[in-house]
Parts: sequence; C-alpha cells; structure tokens
Amino acid sequence: MASLVEELINVLTEEEKVYRTLAANGEKKRQIIIDADIPALEAITDLDQQAGDELLIMSNKQVSLLTDIANVLGKSDEKMTVTRLIGYLGTQPDIQAKLTATRDSLIEAAAQMKEINDLNSQLLAQAIELTEFDITLFKSMKQAPETANYDRNAYNTGDILGSSGFDAKQ
Repeated sequence: MASLVEELINVLTEEEKVYRTLAANGEKKRQIIIDADIPALEAITDLDQQAGDELLIMSNKQVSLLTDIANVLGKSDEKMTVTRLIGYLGTQPDIQAKLTATRDSLIEAAAQMKEINDLNSQLLAQAIELTEFDITLFKSMKQAPETANYDRNAYNTGDILGSSGFDAKQ
C-alpha cells in the first residue's frame, strides 16, 4: 500500500504544479485583458485548456488510486478521500505527514488560482460593460438628430424677433 500512497502523492504534486501554472497564466491574463490583446488572450486560453485536460487525467488517476487504496484497506471506495486516507495512516506518521503537506499545498495552489480567476472574471465583466457603454454611445451619436448649432447670441431677442423695432404699444 505504501507504493500506492507514494504514487498518490506524486499525482497530487503534479496537480499542484498544474494549478501553479494556471495561476501564473491568470496573472499574465490580467495584463492581457487590460491591454485588450485578444490574440494573446486566445493563446493563453489554449494553454489553460491543455492544463485543464492534464488536470482531468490526473484527477481520474487520483480517483483510481484512492479506489485501489480503499480496496487494500477494506474500506468503501466511494467514501475514500485524501483527507480520510490521512486519518487511516495514523500508524505511519511519516507518510501521513507527507500526504498531509502535499494535500495542503495542492489546496493552497487551487485557492490561489481561484482567487486570480475571480479577479480576472471581474475585470472581464468590467471590460464588457465598458465596451457595451462605448457601443451604446457610438450608436446614439450616429442616431442623434441634426440640430442647429447656436452660439451665445442665439437667444438675443433682437435676433429672434428681428430689429424692426416691434413695440407692443403700437
């Protein structure tokens, strides 16, 4: 079973590396979004997709390893999690500590990536809002009725009524 746990630790470590890569990509995305560099955003999104594919493969491997470990321990595989496994390793404190540290590091990396993605999501929402405002503004400018341009003398009654000297007393 020790080899299964070691393999699980290796998978979790690889997952953490991918999450750290995604977090670094997220940091790069922030400036790309600010710069409105669509080609760069597409390129980094492709990298994120590849990383997501890697995470899916690792997640499947993690589930498979946890199932195997549950079978070795005689436990129900549907209830086996890394945290429960840590609890079962009480008699092996070295492996327990290593698995705990790996799990905690993975959780930290995933939380960091989530925070960066949340910030980027807000930034994208603001960029979309600004773009919609610009589009509305441009549409309204195009559809605005033509009006005469008046200068400051436009409301001079002499200009409006003419300088005929109209007098109401006449």
